[in-house]
Amino acid sequence: MVPIPPQTQVNGHVRDAARVATAEIDDAVGRLRQTFAEGRTRDLAWRTRQLRALERMLDECEDQIAGALAEDLGRPPAEAWLGDIASTKAEAVFARKNLRKWTKRRRTGLSLSNLPGRGWYQYEPLGVVLIIGPWNYPVYLSLGPLVGALAAGNCAVIKPSEHAPASSRLLTRLVPEYLDGDAVAVLEGEAEVTRQLLGQGFDHAFFTGGTEIGRIIMRTAAEHLTPVTLELGGKSPVIVTEDADIEVAARRVAWVKLMNSGQTCIAPDYVLVEHAVQKRFVSAVTDAMRQFRSDADQAAMRIVNSRQFDRLAGLLSATGGSVALGGGTDPAARAIEPTVVVDPAPDSALMSEEIFGPILPVLGVNSLDDALRFVNSRPKPLAVYLFSRSGRVREKVVSETSSGGVVVNHVAMHCLAPQLPFGGVGDSGMGAYHGRWGFETFSHRKAVLAKPSRPDPKLVYPPYTPGKLRLMKRFF
Repeated sequence: MVPIPPQTQVNGHVRDAARVATAEIDDAVGRLRQTFAEGRTRDLAWRTRQLRALERMLDECEDQIAGALAEDLGRPPAEAWLGDIASTKAEAVFARKNLRKWTKRRRTGLSLSNLPGRGWYQYEPLGVVLIIGPWNYPVYLSLGPLVGALAAGNCAVIKPSEHAPASSRLLTRLVPEYLDGDAVAVLEGEAEVTRQLLGQGFDHAFFTGGTEIGRIIMRTAAEHLTPVTLELGGKSPVIVTEDADIEVAARRVAWVKLMNSGQTCIAPDYVLVEHAVQKRFVSAVTDAMRQFRSDADQAAMRIVNSRQFDRLAGLLSATGGSVALGGGTDPAARAIEPTVVVDPAPDSALMSEEIFGPILPVLGVNSLDDALRFVNSRPKPLAVYLFSRSGRVREKVVSETSSGGVVVNHVAMHCLAPQLPFGGVGDSGMGAYHGRWGFETFSHRKAVLAKPSRPDPKLVYPPYTPGKLRLMKRFF
């Protein structure tokens, strides 16, 4: 683990990390547990007030949030609004409007052996939960899970990413101003702080980040039997068939690929396009990238830190393909040009690692079946994207691939639909959230069976005679 820095910020105060970390974590988690034990967060009115306050914070602090994202990631205001502000607010509004419906108990039928009686299940909050946020969408991917946690009636600790320090500082300051400070805490620090937090034995831990760190989170949480939701990533493919609208496909792929400099877990990682339209697609996607960057001050796009920049530059150094666009790097600015690589070697690092940058490999395939074999030979991705006019092709791709989600004739838009679950499978994650699924992730679904005292047939009690067993076998 990386040691915590000499100084860290907790609830807006700079203190010596070596002295403070453990005590501050203990105090914060203890305070939240006391709040939950008092029952305040179970009240629907309290949950609604917190969601409204979160909406208000996003409205009133939009400029501050955009400024922090620009400082951390070089993200323009329009992308800050779409990627972190509007998306988070939409989740909060949707949860608030549906909260009463989600919390209603659900009656169920019963088997003959349990009659007379009534059965139902109802949702109750888990308790105190931990949300570990990433650096690439530090507001949306910290506050989005918080929406589900608050809607379910939990207290929550948010641990923002240390790799987005301006956003982390801002959340540390704003969250206590708008939300119930005895129910929601923001704790800053590096990897050691995350380890110490997991050692608290939370009622649930929610992590967004890379697959390797996800494995570490799960191992550490397992020591305390802490259930986890892991929102990871992987190499999300795009399949483009011969009958697709090539210009639309190229624009949509280019748009999402370049958003946040390609540092998006559901960005298109590579494209498999049928040979008959490969040249046309490459031409269209490079034109779209040029157009989308036409008003930029520089061609290259900023990468979050030197480690990520060096990794991406290394991927470009040995692709085995031809570069149709870009390929330039600027170490001083820590920036990489939007790049399209045609037919890289399938076994190259570019095609085996999640790219997480503005580099798009485009590989030609002979047929849809070849594309499916390629996708299915690799770890399960967070999303599969298909561009085709054929309903038969759509059904084939949906049924013959395994991924967190599928989007047809667009890219990544399922993430903005709170009516759909969002999550991964296999190496791309476990569990789901957004909308009702976020509420359920942070809830316990409690089964209740209520029976009368009478009748009380002696049939079910020992001693069990052969005659009793014959009768019982007819009812159970």
